[in-house]
Amino acid sequence: MRLQLTEPLTRYGDVRIIWFDGLNHQEKYDGQRFLDLIHRLQSATLVNDRIGLIADYVTPEQFIPKAIPTKDVRMRGADASIQKEFRQGIPSVADFQLWETCMTINETWAYNAHDHNYKSARDLIRGLVEVTSRGGNFLLNVGPQPDGMIQPEFQERLGDIGNWITVNGESIYGTTFGPLQGEQGYRTTARGSDVFLHVFDWPSTPLKITGLKPKVLSARLLANNQPLSFKQTDADLQITLPQNAPDKYVSVVALRTF
Repeated sequence: MRLQLTEPLTRYGDVRIIWFDGLNHQEKYDGQRFLDLIHRLQSATLVNDRIGLIADYVTPEQFIPKAIPTKDVRMRGADASIQKEFRQGIPSVADFQLWETCMTINETWAYNAHDHNYKSARDLIRGLVEVTSRGGNFLLNVGPQPDGMIQPEFQERLGDIGNWITVNGESIYGTTFGPLQGEQGYRTTARGSDVFLHVFDWPSTPLKITGLKPKVLSARLLANNQPLSFKQTDADLQITLPQNAPDKYVSVVALRTF
């Protein structure tokens, strides 16, 4: 294993990630020696938590944490019971735990011709938003068919995700967890002074946001850059939205704050 790790880390340029797998008795690998080897050969390479120690980031499997992960809660792969240990709110930079949810499009990691329990494009896109709103990365698995082709059901869903990202990628790429957590109907991400509201439940009345402290300078729809009128007081922010949501899955409002 040491020789196999050394080869890609010394012969193929920059390696961004080494992703170990396996969830049972990981401590048997004495993971620290491999983490030391990887970081000695390439100090910028990120390593996941599946060699018996946390390493650089943790990998919850088939579930999305209900709150922003922190370093004092040890993730345990596919064990979703860890959810009860998460705390709501915004952690400090020092307490934030880098993380990545690993998820399948149906129920199987490899190709399975008998597994037709596909997650919808809506659920996958909202899953991406949920993960990003808590500062995580979304690893969405694709199991190729025996002939190497990607099955049509996967292609369709990946295409829908790609179309959504084409319009709304500004609210995902380069962002981190948003300033408002645990809200009903919307999720937030942030980049610098920009806050992105991902609206799940499109309201028939002005969208009311409470708890946003910075002063809002402008609001617009990402879908078409349409400016939106708003009113901000010490108590809340109210944004007037068009009657119909611009996106059938998740519509995004971009706020410039000060």
